[in-house]
Amino acid sequence: MSVLKRYATAAGMTDEAWRRHANPWSVWTRFAAIPLMILAVWSRAWVGWWCLAGVALVVVWLAANPHVFPAVERAESWAAKGIYGEKLWLYDRSLVDGDHRRVQRLLVAVGVTGFALLIWGLVALEVWPTVFGATLVVLGQLWRIDRLGQLYERHRAAG
Repeated sequence: MSVLKRYATAAGMTDEAWRRHANPWSVWTRFAAIPLMILAVWSRAWVGWWCLAGVALVVVWLAANPHVFPAVERAESWAAKGIYGEKLWLYDRSLVDGDHRRVQRLLVAVGVTGFALLIWGLVALEVWPTVFGATLVVLGQLWRIDRLGQLYERHRAAG
């Protein structure tokens, strides 16, 4: 079992959880957690170790998020298609063709680069790597969701 599948299992990603996570509110509030996490970490400059309380709140929210919104039964929104595509990709990699696989690798590289810059910016309390890194993370995730939505659409059209 891959690391991502183990994570999904540990996070309680049942079929019901995937349907709930496909709710656009789930997707967009996860994106909203990015600046909140940045603020929580950055706040160490003002509140010291108390910043961990904010970090913990964001982590708890991210863990609960896929389970708290109403389930989406049919993927009609862009976000729902992307999440259903993510589930397909996670559990059956054979559905991903060569071009899609290459783009996924590129998006992982963009995300990892962004994450590294984000961490550097947060450790050094430097604005530009923090903002640029967060931007790369968000753009990479949005593009990834879009590509996974296309995967879902292709799979659905194929029957």
